[in-house]
Amino acid sequence: MSTPRRALILIDVQQQYFNGPLEIQYPRHQESLQMIARAVDAAAAAGIPIVAVQHSAGEGAALFAPGTPEFELHPEIERRRTDAWNGVVKQYGSVYADTNLTEWLRQQDIDTVTLVGYMTNNCVLASAVEAESLGFVTEVLSDATGAINLANEAGSADAKTVHTTLLTLLNSNWAAVSTTDAWADALQAQQALRKSDLGSSAIAGAARLTRA
Repeated sequence: MSTPRRALILIDVQQQYFNGPLEIQYPRHQESLQMIARAVDAAAAAGIPIVAVQHSAGEGAALFAPGTPEFELHPEIERRRTDAWNGVVKQYGSVYADTNLTEWLRQQDIDTVTLVGYMTNNCVLASAVEAESLGFVTEVLSDATGAINLANEAGSADAKTVHTTLLTLLNSNWAAVSTTDAWADALQAQQALRKSDLGSSAIAGAARLTRA
């Protein structure tokens, strides 16, 4: 197995997610932010590229409006930022949609992207799925991402259920899901993370249901 050529992608680690209706609920942002910072420090020590993505809903929008405090990166991340980081502003869920990120990653000869940030149920999910058609291997750090409680006409789910269900889904096909510490160890060892596959996940799911 070849050595992964990684980039760390920080998805929307913006103040908007630390209070108000979009406040991250699981894992609690006090915990996930620490793990995001840990991933940044590990990436910087290993010399792998870092990309800071910020979501924009446009000037004057109720959420994610450029020029407002909520649009800015969390201070724990901003203070780590260097001129070497690539900054990307997006308008859609996926970090690749209508941005120059794909081209930039290919210019850097990156084949593996590690996703951290918010939210598991929106931009992390969308980015991991789109990466498949673009040819990037995706890693998602379970304790450096987070979800919110959801309810609408289709149903409802608490943030823990949303987060764990989507990570199980991603690990079955689109991404290798890992803790930040396990990823840091793999980074240092220059090894790829292992993930499941749809067939194995289906067999294990059926067996679990039978045991229940």
